Amino acid sequence: MRELLAKLIETYGPAGVEDNISDVIRKEIEDYVDEIETDIMGNLIAVKRGDEGGKRVMLSAHMDQIGLMVTYIDENGFLRFSNIGGINVLNTINNKVIFQNGTIGTVSYESEITDIKEIKLDRMYIDIGATSLEEASEKISIGDVAVYYSPLKESGGRYIGGAMDNRASCALLIQAIKDLKDCKHDAYFVFSAQEEVGLRGARTSAYAIDPDIGIAVDVTATGDTPKARTMAVKLGEGPTVKIKDASVICHPKVKDMLIDTAKRENIPYQLEVLEWGGTDTGAIHLTKEGVPSGAVSIPCRYIHSANEMVDDKDIKYGAKLIVAVLENQIEL
Repeated sequence: MRELLAKLIETYGPAGVEDNISDVIRKEIEDYVDEIETDIMGNLIAVKRGDEGGKRVMLSAHMDQIGLMVTYIDENGFLRFSNIGGINVLNTINNKVIFQNGTIGTVSYESEITDIKEIKLDRMYIDIGATSLEEASEKISIGDVAVYYSPLKESGGRYIGGAMDNRASCALLIQAIKDLKDCKHDAYFVFSAQEEVGLRGARTSAYAIDPDIGIAVDVTATGDTPKARTMAVKLGEGPTVKIKDASVICHPKVKDMLIDTAKRENIPYQLEVLEWGGTDTGAIHLTKEGVPSGAVSIPCRYIHSANEMVDDKDIKYGAKLIVAVLENQIEL
Protein backbone atom coordinates (compact mmCIF):
# COMPACT_ATOMS: atom_id res chain seq x y z
CA MET A 1 0.00 0.00 0.00
CA ARG A 2 2.85 2.40 0.78
CA GLU A 3 4.29 2.23 -2.74
CA LEU A 4 0.90 2.66 -4.39
CA LEU A 5 -0.10 5.56 -2.15
CA ALA A 6 3.22 7.32 -2.69
CA LYS A 7 2.80 7.06 -6.45
CA LEU A 8 -0.73 8.47 -6.26
CA ILE A 9 -0.17 11.41 -3.93
CA GLU A 10 3.01 12.47 -5.71
CA THR A 11 1.30 12.62 -9.11
CA TYR A 12 0.10 16.05 -10.24
CA GLY A 13 -3.65 16.32 -10.72
CA PRO A 14 -5.62 19.40 -9.63
CA ALA A 15 -9.29 19.78 -10.54
CA GLY A 16 -9.62 20.23 -14.28
CA VAL A 17 -6.13 18.88 -15.03
CA GLU A 18 -6.49 15.20 -14.10
CA ASP A 19 -4.70 13.65 -17.11
CA ASN A 20 -1.53 12.62 -15.25
CA ILE A 21 -3.24 10.99 -12.29
CA SER A 22 -5.80 9.34 -14.58
CA ASP A 23 -2.97 7.73 -16.57
CA VAL A 24 -1.32 6.41 -13.40
CA ILE A 25 -4.58 4.87 -12.15
CA ARG A 26 -5.38 3.38 -15.56
CA LYS A 27 -2.05 1.54 -15.64
CA GLU A 28 -2.71 0.13 -12.16
CA ILE A 29 -6.14 -1.33 -12.96
CA GLU A 30 -6.48 -1.97 -16.69
CA ASP A 31 -5.46 -5.64 -16.40
CA TYR A 32 -8.06 -6.29 -13.69
CA VAL A 33 -11.23 -4.91 -15.32
CA ASP A 34 -13.39 -5.80 -18.32
CA GLU A 35 -13.80 -2.28 -19.72
CA ILE A 36 -12.11 1.06 -19.15
CA GLU A 37 -12.64 4.51 -20.63
CA THR A 38 -12.17 8.21 -20.00
CA ASP A 39 -15.33 10.24 -20.59
CA ILE A 40 -15.75 13.79 -21.84
CA MET A 41 -15.43 15.27 -18.33
CA GLY A 42 -12.18 13.43 -17.64
CA ASN A 43 -13.67 10.77 -15.38
CA LEU A 44 -11.85 7.43 -15.55
CA ILE A 45 -14.50 4.70 -15.55
CA ALA A 46 -13.59 1.02 -15.17
CA VAL A 47 -16.18 -1.74 -15.33
CA LYS A 48 -16.01 -5.20 -13.81
CA ARG A 49 -18.90 -7.36 -15.02
CA GLY A 50 -20.78 -9.60 -12.62
CA ASP A 51 -23.57 -12.16 -12.61
CA GLU A 52 -26.74 -11.77 -14.62
CA GLY A 53 -29.41 -10.29 -12.42
CA GLY A 54 -26.97 -8.42 -10.20
CA LYS A 55 -27.16 -4.73 -9.40
CA ARG A 56 -25.52 -1.91 -11.30
CA VAL A 57 -23.23 -0.50 -8.61
CA MET A 58 -21.34 2.78 -8.97
CA LEU A 59 -18.31 3.28 -6.73
CA SER A 60 -16.78 6.73 -6.95
CA ALA A 61 -13.53 8.17 -5.58
CA HIS A 62 -12.47 11.57 -6.86
CA MET A 63 -8.91 11.80 -8.16
CA ASP A 64 -8.53 15.60 -8.34
CA GLN A 65 -6.84 17.74 -5.70
CA ILE A 66 -7.07 21.35 -4.59
CA GLY A 67 -4.73 23.87 -6.21
CA LEU A 68 -3.57 27.46 -6.72
CA MET A 69 -4.23 29.02 -10.16
CA VAL A 70 -1.94 31.83 -11.31
CA THR A 71 -3.88 35.02 -12.07
CA TYR A 72 -1.08 37.60 -12.41
CA ILE A 73 2.72 37.84 -12.65
CA ASP A 74 4.25 41.09 -11.40
CA GLU A 75 7.34 42.88 -12.70
CA ASN A 76 9.54 41.15 -10.10
CA GLY A 77 8.40 37.64 -11.05
CA PHE A 78 6.08 36.98 -8.11
CA LEU A 79 2.87 35.06 -8.88
CA ARG A 80 -0.56 36.03 -7.60
CA PHE A 81 -3.13 33.26 -7.51
CA SER A 82 -6.72 32.19 -6.93
CA ASN A 83 -7.98 29.01 -5.34
CA ILE A 84 -9.09 25.83 -7.06
CA GLY A 85 -11.23 24.21 -4.38
CA GLY A 86 -11.10 24.72 -0.64
CA ILE A 87 -7.76 26.38 0.05
CA ASN A 88 -7.12 27.27 3.69
CA VAL A 89 -4.84 30.30 3.84
CA LEU A 90 -3.28 29.27 7.16
CA ASN A 91 -2.42 25.84 5.75
CA THR A 92 -0.86 27.37 2.65
CA ILE A 93 1.56 30.08 3.84
CA ASN A 94 5.23 28.99 3.80
CA ASN A 95 4.48 25.70 2.04
CA LYS A 96 6.19 24.47 -1.09
CA VAL A 97 4.11 24.04 -4.24
CA ILE A 98 4.80 22.44 -7.60
CA PHE A 99 3.48 23.17 -11.11
CA GLN A 100 2.79 20.61 -13.82
CA ASN A 101 6.12 21.33 -15.53
CA GLY A 102 8.02 20.65 -12.30
CA THR A 103 8.61 24.27 -11.30
CA ILE A 104 8.82 24.55 -7.51
CA GLY A 105 7.79 27.60 -5.50
CA THR A 106 6.99 28.68 -1.99
CA VAL A 107 3.90 30.54 -0.85
CA SER A 108 4.36 33.69 1.23
CA TYR A 109 2.55 36.82 2.39
CA GLU A 110 3.01 40.52 1.60
CA SER A 111 3.92 41.60 5.11
CA GLU A 112 4.53 40.37 8.63
CA ILE A 113 1.42 38.64 9.97
CA THR A 114 0.19 40.27 13.17
CA ASP A 115 -3.39 38.98 13.17
CA ILE A 116 -4.34 35.70 11.49
CA LYS A 117 -7.90 36.97 11.10
CA GLU A 118 -6.66 39.52 8.58
CA ILE A 119 -4.93 37.01 6.29
CA LYS A 120 -6.44 37.21 2.81
CA LEU A 121 -5.79 35.07 -0.27
CA ASP A 122 -5.30 38.15 -2.44
CA ARG A 123 -2.34 39.26 -0.31
CA MET A 124 -0.47 36.00 -0.82
CA TYR A 125 1.96 35.15 -3.61
CA ILE A 126 4.08 32.31 -4.97
CA ASP A 127 7.84 32.85 -5.19
CA ILE A 128 9.50 30.62 -7.82
CA GLY A 129 12.86 32.33 -7.49
CA ALA A 130 12.42 34.48 -10.59
CA THR A 131 13.76 38.04 -10.63
CA SER A 132 11.56 39.53 -13.34
CA LEU A 133 8.30 39.17 -15.23
CA GLU A 134 10.23 37.88 -18.25
CA GLU A 135 12.07 35.21 -16.27
CA ALA A 136 8.92 34.01 -14.52
CA SER A 137 6.99 33.94 -17.81
CA GLU A 138 9.51 31.53 -19.30
CA LYS A 139 8.31 28.94 -16.77
CA ILE A 140 4.77 29.90 -15.82
CA SER A 141 1.71 31.25 -17.67
CA ILE A 142 -1.53 32.78 -16.46
CA GLY A 143 -3.91 29.93 -15.65
CA ASP A 144 -1.21 27.44 -14.63
CA VAL A 145 -2.05 25.58 -11.43
CA ALA A 146 0.25 24.67 -8.55
CA VAL A 147 -0.44 22.00 -5.93
CA TYR A 148 1.15 21.36 -2.54
CA TYR A 149 4.53 19.67 -2.86
CA SER A 150 4.62 17.11 -0.06
CA PRO A 151 6.01 13.63 -0.82
CA LEU A 152 4.84 10.66 1.24
CA LYS A 153 6.29 9.94 4.66
CA GLU A 154 5.38 7.01 6.92
CA SER A 155 5.39 6.81 10.69
CA GLY A 156 4.16 3.70 12.49
CA GLY A 157 1.75 2.62 9.78
CA ARG A 158 0.43 6.13 9.32
CA TYR A 159 1.03 8.03 6.10
CA ILE A 160 1.66 11.77 5.92
CA GLY A 161 1.64 13.83 2.74
CA GLY A 162 -0.37 16.01 0.39
CA ALA A 163 -3.48 14.97 -1.57
CA MET A 164 -4.56 12.16 0.77
CA ASP A 165 -7.86 13.81 -0.09
CA ASN A 166 -8.57 11.87 -2.12
CA ARG A 167 -5.73 9.70 -3.39
CA ALA A 168 -6.07 7.53 -0.27
CA SER A 169 -9.54 6.58 -1.51
CA CYS A 170 -8.23 6.00 -5.03
CA ALA A 171 -5.72 3.58 -3.48
CA LEU A 172 -8.59 1.89 -1.64
CA LEU A 173 -10.60 1.36 -4.84
CA ILE A 174 -7.52 0.19 -6.76
CA GLN A 175 -6.84 -2.40 -4.06
CA ALA A 176 -10.49 -3.47 -4.11
CA ILE A 177 -10.38 -3.94 -7.90
CA LYS A 178 -7.28 -6.12 -7.60
CA ASP A 179 -8.72 -8.20 -4.74
CA LEU A 180 -12.18 -8.68 -6.28
CA LYS A 181 -12.53 -12.31 -7.43
CA ASP A 182 -16.23 -13.20 -7.63
CA CYS A 183 -18.14 -10.03 -8.46
CA LYS A 184 -21.91 -10.56 -8.20
CA HIS A 185 -22.76 -7.21 -9.76
CA ASP A 186 -21.81 -4.93 -12.62
CA ALA A 187 -19.38 -2.72 -10.74
CA TYR A 188 -18.57 0.71 -12.20
CA PHE A 189 -15.45 2.10 -10.57
CA VAL A 190 -15.36 5.85 -11.21
CA PHE A 191 -12.26 7.89 -10.49
CA SER A 192 -14.04 11.19 -10.80
CA ALA A 193 -12.86 14.60 -11.95
CA GLN A 194 -13.51 18.06 -10.49
CA GLU A 195 -15.00 16.97 -7.18
CA GLU A 196 -13.17 19.73 -5.36
CA VAL A 197 -15.00 22.41 -7.36
CA GLY A 198 -18.54 21.07 -7.05
CA LEU A 199 -18.86 17.27 -7.43
CA ARG A 200 -18.94 17.77 -11.20
CA GLY A 201 -17.47 14.51 -12.48
CA ALA A 202 -19.67 12.35 -10.28
CA ARG A 203 -22.75 14.22 -11.49
CA THR A 204 -22.16 13.52 -15.19
CA SER A 205 -20.84 9.97 -14.78
CA ALA A 206 -23.76 8.96 -12.57
CA TYR A 207 -26.15 10.27 -15.22
CA ALA A 208 -24.46 8.10 -17.86
CA ILE A 209 -24.16 4.97 -15.71
CA ASP A 210 -27.67 5.22 -14.21
CA PRO A 211 -26.75 2.98 -11.25
CA ASP A 212 -29.06 0.99 -8.99
CA ILE A 213 -26.91 1.94 -6.02
CA GLY A 214 -24.11 4.46 -5.47
CA ILE A 215 -21.24 4.36 -2.99
CA ALA A 216 -18.70 7.16 -2.76
CA VAL A 217 -15.32 6.69 -1.13
CA ASP A 218 -13.63 9.78 0.32
CA VAL A 219 -11.80 10.98 3.40
CA THR A 220 -13.48 12.39 6.46
CA ALA A 221 -12.42 14.45 9.46
CA THR A 222 -11.51 13.05 12.87
CA GLY A 223 -12.15 14.08 16.44
CA ASP A 224 -9.07 12.50 18.00
CA THR A 225 -6.54 15.36 18.14
CA PRO A 226 -6.08 17.84 21.03
CA LYS A 227 -9.08 20.13 21.33
CA ALA A 228 -10.48 18.86 18.04
CA ARG A 229 -14.04 19.58 17.09
CA THR A 230 -16.19 16.88 18.70
CA MET A 231 -16.60 13.96 16.29
CA ALA A 232 -16.90 10.21 16.87
CA VAL A 233 -14.19 9.25 14.35
CA LYS A 234 -10.62 8.20 15.14
CA LEU A 235 -7.59 7.39 13.04
CA GLY A 236 -6.86 3.65 12.87
CA GLU A 237 -10.26 2.48 14.13
CA GLY A 238 -11.48 1.38 10.69
CA PRO A 239 -13.28 3.02 7.75
CA THR A 240 -16.47 4.90 8.44
CA VAL A 241 -19.98 4.32 7.22
CA LYS A 242 -21.39 7.76 6.54
CA ILE A 243 -24.78 8.73 7.94
CA LYS A 244 -24.84 12.32 6.67
CA ASP A 245 -22.82 15.32 5.62
CA ALA A 246 -23.76 18.71 4.21
CA SER A 247 -24.47 17.24 0.76
CA VAL A 248 -26.46 14.10 1.59
CA ILE A 249 -28.42 12.12 4.11
CA CYS A 250 -27.36 8.61 3.14
CA HIS A 251 -30.07 6.17 2.14
CA PRO A 252 -30.87 4.10 5.25
CA LYS A 253 -30.89 0.81 3.35
CA VAL A 254 -27.45 1.46 1.87
CA LYS A 255 -26.14 2.55 5.26
CA ASP A 256 -27.53 -0.60 6.91
CA MET A 257 -26.18 -2.81 4.13
CA LEU A 258 -22.68 -1.43 4.66
CA ILE A 259 -22.93 -1.89 8.43
CA ASP A 260 -24.32 -5.44 8.12
CA THR A 261 -21.54 -6.36 5.66
CA ALA A 262 -18.85 -5.01 8.00
CA LYS A 263 -20.28 -6.96 10.92
CA ARG A 264 -20.58 -10.18 8.92
CA GLU A 265 -17.00 -9.94 7.68
CA ASN A 266 -15.58 -8.82 11.06
CA ILE A 267 -14.38 -5.56 9.54
CA PRO A 268 -13.90 -2.77 12.10
CA TYR A 269 -15.93 0.30 11.19
CA GLN A 270 -17.06 3.64 12.61
CA LEU A 271 -20.21 5.69 12.12
CA GLU A 272 -19.73 9.13 10.62
CA VAL A 273 -21.80 12.27 10.96
CA LEU A 274 -19.91 15.06 9.20
CA GLU A 275 -21.42 18.46 9.95
CA TRP A 276 -19.86 20.18 6.92
CA GLY A 277 -18.47 19.31 3.50
CA GLY A 278 -19.66 16.78 0.98
CA THR A 279 -18.61 13.92 -1.28
CA ASP A 280 -19.55 12.44 -4.65
CA THR A 281 -22.52 10.84 -2.87
CA GLY A 282 -24.17 14.25 -2.89
CA ALA A 283 -24.21 14.27 -6.69
CA ILE A 284 -24.93 10.58 -7.24
CA HIS A 285 -28.05 10.40 -5.08
CA LEU A 286 -29.75 13.22 -7.01
CA THR A 287 -29.25 11.62 -10.44
CA LYS A 288 -32.36 11.28 -12.60
CA GLU A 289 -35.18 9.94 -10.38
CA GLY A 290 -32.76 9.46 -7.46
CA VAL A 291 -30.22 6.76 -6.58
CA PRO A 292 -30.02 5.05 -3.19
CA SER A 293 -26.55 6.07 -2.10
CA GLY A 294 -24.10 5.84 0.76
CA ALA A 295 -20.43 6.41 1.47
CA VAL A 296 -17.40 4.79 3.00
CA SER A 297 -14.80 7.22 4.35
CA ILE A 298 -11.16 7.06 5.40
CA PRO A 299 -10.45 9.01 8.61
CA CYS A 300 -7.96 11.78 7.80
CA ARG A 301 -6.31 14.41 9.95
CA TYR A 302 -5.47 17.91 8.68
CA ILE A 303 -7.68 17.75 5.56
CA HIS A 304 -6.88 20.31 2.83
CA SER A 305 -3.40 20.92 4.18
CA ALA A 306 -0.02 20.02 2.71
CA ASN A 307 0.40 17.28 5.31
CA GLU A 308 -2.70 15.17 5.65
CA MET A 309 -2.51 11.96 7.68
CA VAL A 310 -4.24 8.59 7.20
CA ASP A 311 -3.78 5.11 8.68
CA ASP A 312 -2.86 2.07 6.61
CA LYS A 313 -5.40 -0.13 8.42
CA ASP A 314 -8.32 2.14 7.56
CA ILE A 315 -7.51 1.95 3.83
CA LYS A 316 -7.05 -1.83 3.82
CA TYR A 317 -10.20 -2.51 5.82
CA GLY A 318 -12.10 -0.10 3.55
CA ALA A 319 -10.98 -2.07 0.49
CA LYS A 320 -12.05 -5.28 2.19
CA LEU A 321 -15.49 -3.80 2.88
CA ILE A 322 -16.00 -2.77 -0.77
CA VAL A 323 -14.94 -6.24 -1.97
CA ALA A 324 -17.35 -7.89 0.47
CA VAL A 325 -20.23 -5.72 -0.76
CA LEU A 326 -19.57 -6.67 -4.40
CA GLU A 327 -19.04 -10.37 -3.73
CA ASN A 328 -22.42 -10.75 -1.99
CA GLN A 329 -26.01 -10.21 -2.95
CA ILE A 330 -27.42 -6.74 -2.37
CA GLU A 331 -31.01 -6.45 -1.22
CA LEU A 332 -32.50 -2.97 -0.94
